[in-house]
Amino acid sequence: MDRYYIYGVNFKDNGKIYNFKSKIRCPLNVTVITETEKGLQFGKVISFLKPETMKNIDDLKSIVRIATKKDYDEYLKNLRDAEQALKQCREIVKELNLDMKMINASFTFDRKQLIFNFLADERIDFRELARRLAAIYRTRIELRQIGARDKAREIGGLGTCGRKICCANFLTHIDSVSMNMAKNQGLALNPAKINGLCGRLLCCLTYEDEEYLRCSEGMPSLGDIVSTPKGEGEVVNVDILNRCYKVLVDNEKVEVTLGVE
Repeated sequence: MDRYYIYGVNFKDNGKIYNFKSKIRCPLNVTVITETEKGLQFGKVISFLKPETMKNIDDLKSIVRIATKKDYDEYLKNLRDAEQALKQCREIVKELNLDMKMINASFTFDRKQLIFNFLADERIDFRELARRLAAIYRTRIELRQIGARDKAREIGGLGTCGRKICCANFLTHIDSVSMNMAKNQGLALNPAKINGLCGRLLCCLTYEDEEYLRCSEGMPSLGDIVSTPKGEGEVVNVDILNRCYKVLVDNEKVEVTLGVE
């Protein structure tokens, strides 16, 4: 059985990490040429995985080689040409009066495919656009409709915390975020407070959700009637992380703080 090394590779900063097998050792942060379903791609090794922890290694695509100076120059040329292709595409979109916003464009390393990401509220008939682009660039054209979160990742910006938004900074995978997470954390359900630049729920709601769920076990909810050493009362405040709550007793608005085991 062939021995393989397994590496995590991404194709752009903070992009999704893909696993590849390789018969050659690759240092971390080295750039490599990989096989993908779309053709050859230029990427960077950012992690090493133990082969014994992986299943179906034979199904993984391979790292072809460590990138050379010539490969890097070709990669830079592809970036420049993709920027020009994006400008050309935007002009055609305007000419065809298509209700779509082009976000970015990229060539595969071997230029067998030219990929455009765009944002649109509805489905778009872009067949004429694809035909014109294919006639200009003589390669396979892929037009991919992306969501608001993907757009935010591509464009970047500052979040309500004052720091660079997580998806454009360090997140390599965007988890699903639900309104229940905001409720679990006792946050005011104000869109201005719990939505990010993309208009969707903040990704950071997922970071502490597991801890909030753990700490909330056995805790009452606001409005619950509970028994205390001073009598029954209504729960008026809950501090989940400190596992304590306050109760209003006998209509005298006497707050009682109880520790919760």
